[in-house]
Amino acid sequence: MTETTASVPSAPTARGNRARIALRTVQVLLALFYAVASALPKLIAHPSAVESFDKIGWGSTGMYTIGALELAGAVALLIPVLQSVAAVALSALMVGAFIVQLTVFDGQYAATPLILIVPLTLIAWARRGHNAELLQLLRRRRA
Repeated sequence: MTETTASVPSAPTARGNRARIALRTVQVLLALFYAVASALPKLIAHPSAVESFDKIGWGSTGMYTIGALELAGAVALLIPVLQSVAAVALSALMVGAFIVQLTVFDGQYAATPLILIVPLTLIAWARRGHNAELLQLLRRRRA
């Protein structure tokens, strides 16, 4: 009886291991950025965040909501089954941030959200296999 190559798991290569480690490092760094540098100032009502959200016209409710979404995304980036969804959700937030930067702040920091979308898109694509696991978990909970 002959085995097909599709049924035999391939051994991880050194290059594949390095790529996984690099991707995981990017995820951890992004999670730290979103939790500490982005969400925390909003959640503790740092004066710069308060001023920005007042200028946008969203006030403290908008500030706390965006901060909570960023913190949730940061945590979810570290949970294997949620990584891809978190990256997509944070990318959507960054599209909104880009639009706000252009329309309210005259594009002063518009490049920042665009730069963040690049690694988030990479994570969403590379971790897309976890989406099937997430769907299975959700279906099990409904049954």
